[in-house]
Amino acid sequence: MQFWKMNGAGNDFIVLNNLEEQLPAEEFPAIARTLCERHMSIGADGFMVVDAPTEGGDYKMLFFNSDGSIGEMCGNGARCICRYGYERGLAGEVQTVETTAGIVTGKRIDSRLYKIRLNDPTTIQLNAPVEVDGVTYDCAYVELGNPGLPHAVVPYHNLRNADENELRELGRKIRWHQNFPKGANVNFYEIIGEDLVYERTFERGVEDFTYACGTGTGSLVTVLTLQGKVSGSGVRVDMTGGTLIIDVEREGSAVRDLYLTGPTNIVAKGEVTDEDLLLSK
Repeated sequence: MQFWKMNGAGNDFIVLNNLEEQLPAEEFPAIARTLCERHMSIGADGFMVVDAPTEGGDYKMLFFNSDGSIGEMCGNGARCICRYGYERGLAGEVQTVETTAGIVTGKRIDSRLYKIRLNDPTTIQLNAPVEVDGVTYDCAYVELGNPGLPHAVVPYHNLRNADENELRELGRKIRWHQNFPKGANVNFYEIIGEDLVYERTFERGVEDFTYACGTGTGSLVTVLTLQGKVSGSGVRVDMTGGTLIIDVEREGSAVRDLYLTGPTNIVAKGEVTDEDLLLSK
């Protein structure tokens, strides 16, 4: 079984081409759980499968979190998969990718920089406060695509210097909060300059902080743009793994287009020889 290991701003993925491997779909969750375990296997935030298109796209992208659960979409993953598609000859410099949450279009800017049009926001609640341990936190809630990928957006003072364990515990409690029946990715943020934001994302399915989250960054900048706190044009978001750029195009109070631009990195290409995976099969 051949694989690529890629990352986008530190958000890392294992990519499998099922056009070649022809594996049954029911095996993907177990493969994701095994290969994404950092101490026992290759290690990654997520597992992505390239498969045959069914809706007129260049190819289909299936995304699985490291715990084996299926994800509706992944922004950094989609940017990486666009580079994979281009370099493997599956599509040109502009491509159409089918995801569980809907069609995503991608564009090659240069050899490592890729831009995608994220799924449209289908739910936006600018005022959705949550109470945790008797404390009420300002919160907004956004879903991208259909079915919607859920994101909570939470301001946090002095985020760069926050206690990691305290922040993780708060992220976990908001992620499972009763206000979010589907659960939520939790995007903590602090505005640190003009059109410059610092973000930490606690991701469902990973159940910890990741180095970056593309859809989370898009959701965050959508909220801040509609609140008038950023311009929506070329907004820089710094995360542990690097910087992503978000552009929000509006029609009045509605979001017409949402774009994510950032770096990609091909870390490794090789053959999976994980004996635990072979044994489980």
